[in-house]
Amino acid sequence: MIFDLVKDTKINENYKLMAQTIIPRPIAWVVTEDNGVINIAPFSYFIGLSSEPATVLISVGHKDATTPKDTLANIRKNKKCVICMVDEPNLQKMHLSSKVVDKDLSEAKLFDIATKTLFDQFPPMIEGVPCAYFCTLNQEIDLGGKTIPLILNVEQIYVKDENIVDKENLTISFDPIARIGKSYAKLGDEITPPAIV
Repeated sequence: MIFDLVKDTKINENYKLMAQTIIPRPIAWVVTEDNGVINIAPFSYFIGLSSEPATVLISVGHKDATTPKDTLANIRKNKKCVICMVDEPNLQKMHLSSKVVDKDLSEAKLFDIATKTLFDQFPPMIEGVPCAYFCTLNQEIDLGGKTIPLILNVEQIYVKDENIVDKENLTISFDPIARIGKSYAKLGDEITPPAIV
């Protein structure tokens, strides 16, 4: 079956097709701050772009036709965010934080999500996560739609000590939660790469 996205422009159908075939997708649990209000929201259109320079991309939409989501508004204004990686102990709170709430309300308070400040110049990170990226805005990409891809420079990376299983070779291990369609999943068994002859 062929889906022609040029002729059939139903955005919701595009999302269903892409979200269920680009799998698994990592979740960026993004912390921003504005006027003392901590905003926390998950996004599953998230990927590493480059390690040199260290950059990632998240796509953030709008609450409605004209109002950007708080994450987008805060990054546009303050140029900074912290992306936390999600593991199973944080799954429920991450999912709760996807709910749309008023800009003046903090998901940290509403859903009892503990945070801690590592760097004064960045929003706080979520306590207990295995890894966090401290990012500054590089640029927005205008695709002509209501979803805005943001390229972010990674300035600092936090990794929980117990997730570094080999410090000498910098080997990191944790069990991330991924998005698959409307569901979440764990990655399961790792597969050793085939030998290259």
